[in-house]
Amino acid sequence: MTLDSLRDEALDLYDETVALRRSLHEQPELGNDLPITRERVLESLDGLPLDITLHETTSGISALLTGGRPGPTVLLRGDMDALPLHEDTGLEFASKSDGSMHACGHDTHTAMLSTAAKVLAAHRDEIPGRVLFMFQPGEEGHHGAKYMLEEGLLDVPALADGAESPVTGAFALHITSTIPTGMVATRGGACMASADRFVIRVHGSGGHASEPFRTIDPVPIACEIVLALQSMVTRRIDVFDPAVVTVGRIHAGTTNNIISPLAEIEGTIRTVSEGTRMQVHESLQRVAHNIAEAHGATAEPEIIFGYPVTSNHEQFAQFTIDAATDVLGADNVRRLPNPIMGAEDFSYVLNEVPGTMMFLGGTPRDRDPRTAPANHSNLVTFDETAMPVGVELYAQMALRHLGVTA
Repeated sequence: MTLDSLRDEALDLYDETVALRRSLHEQPELGNDLPITRERVLESLDGLPLDITLHETTSGISALLTGGRPGPTVLLRGDMDALPLHEDTGLEFASKSDGSMHACGHDTHTAMLSTAAKVLAAHRDEIPGRVLFMFQPGEEGHHGAKYMLEEGLLDVPALADGAESPVTGAFALHITSTIPTGMVATRGGACMASADRFVIRVHGSGGHASEPFRTIDPVPIACEIVLALQSMVTRRIDVFDPAVVTVGRIHAGTTNNIISPLAEIEGTIRTVSEGTRMQVHESLQRVAHNIAEAHGATAEPEIIFGYPVTSNHEQFAQFTIDAATDVLGADNVRRLPNPIMGAEDFSYVLNEVPGTMMFLGGTPRDRDPRTAPANHSNLVTFDETAMPVGVELYAQMALRHLGVTA
């Protein structure tokens, strides 16, 4: 084996990679319970020298490849779940499950990771350590990585001679239609934002719409809270440690001539540091309570914690940038200038193990990355020729982390 041969090996398995990806794309599944997806992944891994653990609280799969020489363990992650979205791409292998679609490319991640397992397993005897393949459900808001960690994902058993083989690094790829095919991008430090949901229930007292003076109308109070939240972000949050607070839903009342006793505000909070995250939480509650009280109403703010900040380890991020530059050339590697305000539950893994989330370009050849339908769109498509690049990167990062240099 040489590191230079990995792309050719990935290309040799291209048809298998595409076939698995398309099979998964046709039958997308949501959340943490993915029985069809799990079965197809297991079929793709059949016959490989892997110690497989089927997680019980989710459809997660841990597959451990033990090399021929002792050493630490590196984790490679691919997520498997889809989105609750109707597909309108017109692809010949479009979703056959109405209301579900692989609109974030997780089908490509799963297929690439499966092929990477085949490539690395073919060189098992030459690997100085172990590779832990993490096939993860529930990334789209269902905390699948957290559940897998709680079930002992990182509790890798000792080697046959009793030597420890701890997980010392973790790597994940995420395909995107807004970066040209074959290019990759990442950064050290905060790479993606935390994502929390909030609901503010404003309680007034209802009555007839013609007599608002006999009521405490929660609707204008809710509107004032929404505007105050925007001022809070722009006037209280450091612009160099940013936050986004977006109200996505306001609901009150049942008809035009009734003042409702209740108005609900629902939205999202995104930050790129835990300090700002907590500051926004505290400020949101203070704004809601005090504005409601000023009008004789009460507010009941609830914050539902989502994913933490996805923070790439600085040294590991530089390692992946250097490795990708060596493999793909400097022109195909970008260092992101700023974090992305989307969120990822690979953040849970990175809170436990040094590692990197890297973005893989997959813009269709006939599209402009600036205008192509983006991830989470019902029209998004990905260039499948990007997948051998992803397979090679999975394998390269694992072997280089374990000390293979040629």
